[in-house]
Amino acid sequence: MSTIVSLRGVAKAHGARTLFSEVALTLHEGERVGLIGANGSGKSTLLRILAGAEAPDAGERILRRQARLAWVEQQDAFPGVETVEQAAALPLAGQGLDDAQLHVRVGEALSRTGFLDPTQPVESLSGGWRKRLALARALVQEPDLLLLDEPTNHLDLESTLWLERFLQGARFAFVVISHDRAFLENTARRMIELSPAYPGCCLDVEGPYSALLERREEYRAAQAGYESALANKVRREVEWLRRGAKARTTKAKARIDEAGRLMGELARAKERNAQAGSAGIDFQGGGRQTRRLVTVENLGHDAGGRTLFDGLDLVLSPGTRLGLVGANGSGKSTLLRILAGEQEPARGAVRRAPALETAYFDQAREQLDPEESLRRALAPHGDAVVHQGRQIHVASWAKRFLFRPDQLDLPVGLLSGGEQARLLIARLMLRPADVLLLDEPTNDLDIPTLEVLEESLREFPGAVALITHDRYLLDAVSTALLGLDGQGQAVPLASLEQWDAHLREAQAPRERREAEPPRRPARRPAKKLTYKEERELEGMEAAIGEAEAALAAREEELADPAVAHVASELEARLIRRDEAQAEVDRLYARWAELEDKQAALSDPGGE
Repeated sequence: MSTIVSLRGVAKAHGARTLFSEVALTLHEGERVGLIGANGSGKSTLLRILAGAEAPDAGERILRRQARLAWVEQQDAFPGVETVEQAAALPLAGQGLDDAQLHVRVGEALSRTGFLDPTQPVESLSGGWRKRLALARALVQEPDLLLLDEPTNHLDLESTLWLERFLQGARFAFVVISHDRAFLENTARRMIELSPAYPGCCLDVEGPYSALLERREEYRAAQAGYESALANKVRREVEWLRRGAKARTTKAKARIDEAGRLMGELARAKERNAQAGSAGIDFQGGGRQTRRLVTVENLGHDAGGRTLFDGLDLVLSPGTRLGLVGANGSGKSTLLRILAGEQEPARGAVRRAPALETAYFDQAREQLDPEESLRRALAPHGDAVVHQGRQIHVASWAKRFLFRPDQLDLPVGLLSGGEQARLLIARLMLRPADVLLLDEPTNDLDIPTLEVLEESLREFPGAVALITHDRYLLDAVSTALLGLDGQGQAVPLASLEQWDAHLREAQAPRERREAEPPRRPARRPAKKLTYKEERELEGMEAAIGEAEAALAAREEELADPAVAHVASELEARLIRRDEAQAEVDRLYARWAELEDKQAALSDPGGE
C-alpha cells in the first residue's frame, strides 16, 4: 500500500504538560483508522498535526507528494455563505476551475451526502445535516485521506447510522476520532489508542475496536507481570544496599548503579500506569432486599397534543437494568422524570417501595450551579466527603474523577461538558441509592471513563433505568430494553436490532402512502363551484407545496441535536411540527373535495 503521510518522533506539549512524545505513525491508502484516548491526551492535536494545521514541538511530518488531505473539525462553521452549494464550493476557490467543472465537483459531493436542493439555506440545517455539509465540503477536495474529529458528537441515532454507512462505503482512507464504541467497531479496521502508558504513546492494532480491547488487556497483563518482577528485583537490591555494601570494587559499583537504574525504571513504570488511569466510578447500593422497588401501572402521558406513551406497565427490581430507546422527543426523558418523582403522569400510577432512595442524573446539567466552585460542588459543607462509611478529602475525591488540584476553585461553569458529567457522577456516588435513573450520562465522556461507568453499572446491586445514544453501553449493560415511538407505543425489546426492525416495519406503510397519490373520497352529488372555490382550486398545488416545505422545515428543527436536551424547546417544536402536518393534511383533503365537486359537475351521471 502506498503511504500518504507519516509522523516520526513527533512530540507536543501544552505549557508544562506533555501531551505525547516519540509518536511514530504511518497512514496508507484505503486505511480505515479509529483514534481513541482519554480527554486531554492530545487526539485533536495529533489530528491537526496530521492535517498540517499545527506544527509539532519535535519530530517531523512527511506528506506524500501531491497527496490530498481534508479535515472535518468538531465545530461546523460556514462563514460568509448562504446556500449549501456555496458552502461546499468554499475549498475550490482559487483553483482555476471553470463553472462546469465546479458544478460537477460540488454536485457530486452534495449528492453523495444526501442533499437534493443545492440552493437550500445553510441556516435551515439541523446538526446532523450540518455535519453532512461539512463532509461535502471535504469531499469536493477529492481527498486521499479524510481526517474527522469527533463527527458523532451529539448526533442522534439516525444521523450516526448514516455516517456509519457513508464511511463503510468510502473509497478514500480516513482517520476518525470518536467516543462511540459501536461506531468504531463498525467502521474502523485499524485502531490507535493514544496514551503515555504505551511506548511511543500509541497502542496500534490491526482490527476493529474489539481487537484493540483484546490487545490492551494482553499489554496490561504483560506490564503488570513486568512491574511485579521489577518490584521484586528492586526489593532484593534495596535489601543488599541496606546491608551496607561498600563500593570498593568495580563489581559493587556496577551493582549499586544497576539498583539505581532499576528503581528509576520501576518509578517510571508506575507513573505510566498512573497516567493511564480513568475515573473511579463506584455507585453505592442501598442494600435493599425488596423485590419491587418501583412499580408502574397503566402509565400514560401526553405532550404537544400527542400521546407519548399509554398503558405502560413496568417493574424495576434489584438487578434490573432497563435501557430506554427512541427518537428525540419520543418521551424517554419524560418517563425518567416521572420515575424520579419530578413530574406527575397524566394517567396511571407509580408505586415506590417505602423510604426508596433514588439517584437521578439530569442530562441538562440543571442540578449544577455554574457560579459554584468545583470544591463546593463536591463537598458543600467542608473539605471532606463520606463514601461507603469513610471520610475522603475533597482533593482526593476530585483526583479520583481526574480533576487536578488547581481546578478545585474553578467555577463549575468553566468546566468542559465531560468534566461536568464526571462531576455529576461523583456527586451521585455519594448517595446510597436503590434506583439509578441516568439521562444521557455518556455525553462528552471519553472511552476510558465510559468503560469504568459500564463496569460500575453492571455491578450496581439496585435497579437502573438508562437513556443513552451509546449503543455499545446499552448492549453491554441492559437486561431489558423499552422502545418509545412517541406516538403512544412502548415496545418491550430483546435487542437494539429488534427495535430497528420495528422502526422499519412502522416506516414501510408510511413510505407506501407517500408513494401513492392521495386517496380521494367517493364522489358525491355536488353543487356548482363558486368563484372563490375556483380560485382556491387553482392555487391549491402551490399552497400544498408551501405547506410541505414548511413541514419539512419543522421536521429539520425537531431533528436538531442542540434542542434534544431542552424539554421546553423540544415540546414547542413538536407542537409546531404537528401543526404543520395538520395543515398539509387539511389542504390535501380540501383539494380532493374541490376536485370531486368539479368532476361531479362535468360528469353528473358518475362512472
